[in-house]
Amino acid sequence: MCGRFSLHASPASVRAVFDLDEVPVLEPRFNIAPSARVACVGRHEDRNLCRFVTWGLLPPWAGSDEPGRRLAQARSETAADKPSFREAWRRRRCLLPASGFYEWAPGAGLKDPWYVRPRDGDLLALAGLWERWTSAEDGRVEVGCTVLTKDADGDLAAVHPRMPVLLPRAAAAAWLEPGLTDADEVAALVRGAALGAADLELWRVGRDVNDARNDGPGLCAPLAPPRTADS
Repeated sequence: MCGRFSLHASPASVRAVFDLDEVPVLEPRFNIAPSARVACVGRHEDRNLCRFVTWGLLPPWAGSDEPGRRLAQARSETAADKPSFREAWRRRRCLLPASGFYEWAPGAGLKDPWYVRPRDGDLLALAGLWERWTSAEDGRVEVGCTVLTKDADGDLAAVHPRMPVLLPRAAAAAWLEPGLTDADEVAALVRGAALGAADLELWRVGRDVNDARNDGPGLCAPLAPPRTADS
């Protein structure tokens, strides 16, 4: 489902993978949680732009920006029909750069966290939607995003039944294309292009990642040898 992810690649790597002219200052982060500020890539005036937005989309009609109203994930199978995501699905798509993400598997007592990353060590592009929300009280404008999810496959499905929609570089430009506004065509792009377990590797990590206040490279260090998600 992608309740946490990491981004600790160099700015140069983010710039190259996401075809950016420039990137904001990106501090290495190993435990990015909902409601945090995240790097978000969108298309504007024929070029890709990266800016920081809040992870947690607020529908325009939301009465407040309380954390409980934020939508951090959206099911790709139904987003086109949901009022909260319908217009963003057609007109406000984005990508979130990530080095990897965490999923939690059932365990004795607390759930066991696993870290998932590309087998080739490249960056992941999490498919998302963004929306602009305006406060009725003071006119403050906030931009928030949500991460799209899909059914997990392979061994990843044994860790969690859902996973983020991950788009390869070849599909990133199409995903951000403003001219793509047909909801069915957007859905077809997700179904046809999204990466699966065969492109990933995963390993179990310590439970310190359960606390969003913790950060550092040790959070994604393996407790067992890495394996491919379909092995």
